[in-house]
Amino acid sequence: MMKDNLHIQLSLLRKERILTLDELALKTRIGIEKLARYESGEEIPSEQTLLKLSNALEVPVSNLLDGIQK
Repeated sequence: MMKDNLHIQLSLLRKERILTLDELALKTRIGIEKLARYESGEEIPSEQTLLKLSNALEVPVSNLLDGIQK
């Protein structure tokens, strides 16, 4: 139940920053396919990956996790 809306939050934050999956992949050094799976909710990123994503999206990790607990 915990990671319910993380994928929605990730996708929204990326689009708000007008970043393509390609650009986010470059910033995070995470593969595009992997990022796409995170955004579709097929896969849940590890804590270390969440840190990379939050740095690349310039938000605190808690912003990503906000989408999780509601």
